[in-house]
This record gives sequence, structure tokens and C-alpha cells, in this order.
Amino acid sequence: MTRYADWYFDFVSPFPYFQLARFGDLPDDLVIRPKPVLFAALLGHWGNKGPAEIPAKRLQTNRYCLWLARKLDVPFKTPPGHPFNPLAALRLALVLDSELAAVRAIYEHIWAQGNDGQDTRGLERLATSFGERHMTESISQPDIKQALRRNTNEAIRRGVFGVPTFVIDGTVFWGSDVTDMMLDYLGNPEMFDNGRFGQLKDLPISAQRADSWL
Repeated sequence: MTRYADWYFDFVSPFPYFQLARFGDLPDDLVIRPKPVLFAALLGHWGNKGPAEIPAKRLQTNRYCLWLARKLDVPFKTPPGHPFNPLAALRLALVLDSELAAVRAIYEHIWAQGNDGQDTRGLERLATSFGERHMTESISQPDIKQALRRNTNEAIRRGVFGVPTFVIDGTVFWGSDVTDMMLDYLGNPEMFDNGRFGQLKDLPISAQRADSWL
């Protein structure tokens, strides 16, 4: 039986790129539906900061990405500046119908080859390789802009708070490091409803964060 998984991502984050390296481990009957979203809008909705907005976390994240790339044995080169504005790349993915091959190519352009993620000239050359010869005009179309807003609002409604995130049967799997847990879920979709997993939904909150704990 065919199963469907919505995969939410933003090119500003390298972690969907790392998760792409694990797609070969996913079941053959799982149909992946890539959905570009604006990570900054998710952060704004949930009141979070991105890793690059916290200096110590930014350094830790960059170190971890380089380490993880070597661990996974995948090409990795940071773009010349990060964070960058991902809107052109996200809209290009939508112009190319969010096809997985196109998404992968854009990710490799930015995070494997180290190109500037907001340089439209580089993206235009990439778009041409997919037969899109009018990228600048295409990504400016109102329906493309609206599609990105629609994907982002849909993600928020479904409880998506970061990227990459898979949503399968309404269950949210955030982060490239939860791929193995998602695989276990796919083999046993009832796992979160039973035993201690099932009790987690009712775990009480014992304290709320104050302005200061001092």
C-alpha cells in the first residue's frame, strides 16, 4: 500500500541536505512530497531563534555540520555567507514543481559546492539545466509567491516548527537526526500510541519559564 510523507524544508538550513543522504533508507512504498517553506516564518510564529542567531550555537552548529558531512561521507562546503536570503531558491524549487531531483540539485549547488544561496545568477544557470530559461520572471509570479506562503502556513497548522520535518499521517518528525525513529515508526505506526510513548501526551508541565531564574 502506498504511503505519503510531506517533507518540509528550507535551503537556508543544511540539515535537509543531510537528511537527503538518508532517503535511500526509506521504504520503497513511501511517496515523498517535498514542500519548500520559509524557516524564518516558522521561527517567527513559534517565537524561536534560529541557530545562526545565537553566536555560540552558530559555531557549534557549523562545527557539527562539518563533522556530520564527514561522518556521512557526503560533499559539504558552506556558502560564502550564512544565513542568506533563501527566497529565490525556494521559489525556484516551486517553479520546478518541487521535484525531488530539482530540490537535490539546488541543495548540492548551495551546500555541496558552496555557492551563494541568494545569488540569482548562479541559480539561473541551475534553472537552465532543468529547462527553465526565464527564472527571474518565473519566481516573481504571484502564484509562486502564494504557493510558498501556502506551504508555510500549512506547515504551521500541522505543528511544524523547524526544518527538515516529515509529516506522516499527522505525526511530526523534526530533524535529520530523527530519521531512524521515523523508520521505526513506519515499521510500526502504532508505536507512539502504546506504553510509555502513549503516556507522553499527558505529561504535565511542572514549571513555566520566568523572565529570570536567578
